[in-house]
Amino acid sequence: MKVRALSLLSGGLDSMLAARVLLDQGIEVRGITFATPFFGPEGAQKAADQLGIVLLVVDIGEAHLEMLKSPKYGYGSQMNPCIDCHALMLNRAGRIMDEENFDLLSTGEVLGQRPMSQRKDALRAVDKLSGYKGYILRPLSAKLLPETIPEQEGKVDRQRLLDIRGRSRKRQVALAAHYSIEEYPSPGGGCMLTKEGFAQRLRDLLATQDNVSLHEVELLKWGRQLRLPGGERLVVGRVHGDNVKLQELAGEEDLVLRVQGVPGPTGLIAARAEEQEVILAAKVVAAYSDAETGKEAVVEISGKEDRTLTVNTPPKEEFRKLLI
Repeated sequence: MKVRALSLLSGGLDSMLAARVLLDQGIEVRGITFATPFFGPEGAQKAADQLGIVLLVVDIGEAHLEMLKSPKYGYGSQMNPCIDCHALMLNRAGRIMDEENFDLLSTGEVLGQRPMSQRKDALRAVDKLSGYKGYILRPLSAKLLPETIPEQEGKVDRQRLLDIRGRSRKRQVALAAHYSIEEYPSPGGGCMLTKEGFAQRLRDLLATQDNVSLHEVELLKWGRQLRLPGGERLVVGRVHGDNVKLQELAGEEDLVLRVQGVPGPTGLIAARAEEQEVILAAKVVAAYSDAETGKEAVVEISGKEDRTLTVNTPPKEEFRKLLI
């Protein structure tokens, strides 16, 4: 029977090359990628299309958020728990490997390329934490790593695997040309958890709320974020695109605020907020609108029950201390 590999595909060049090396051996490769609020499947789908392989997309948002609260191996430079994240993805892929009779898992990891997650000890930690030690093949660096079970069983030819090490990309770029892979993104930057501004917002959210939902995490991506004195978070659009997105994301548990009759931002606050918090939110939305400072503004509040609030428009400088 043909050997079958389930290959983690991020959309980056390394994961594409890892899959391509296995395809060269006549191994059947199916791609797998994961969706969370912090990264999505779009790049992986483009990569799968170039490789001509089927891509499976698995949503791990809830499990990933739970892991993120207290990762066993900690964070990288920001809020990126790379070791725990890779282990979670490989665990989910491993379950599918078992269910659908794949022979191995593969990744595009390169020994020594990333200081936190691609050292030898980090790769061993990923293997152990995933629960699939021995079945995780890293084709680009396999000759520098212990032999996996599929290699020992003769399902993969170790001599046709590679020995790439370190942060230089010269060999990968040359391999891309060899395989006629022309479209691939620059390395890094695909995960929002590595971005300083987003990581700061997320830290604040996790530190101030016990039960954080995926909806609340999604809101971190848009507009200005303010933490009001009573503890509620207010999101205020910066540009038209923010306003549109906040309107789309608003659910039954949210209040949407807009100033009546003048251009301005959309504001979003949880419907559970106390009345004084809602009044303050209305003032903030008015302050960031084109309403004249010191004059009255009528703020429309949409939710389970629509209403209006008339507030005196303060200068927006009053609220800088509330910005996250």
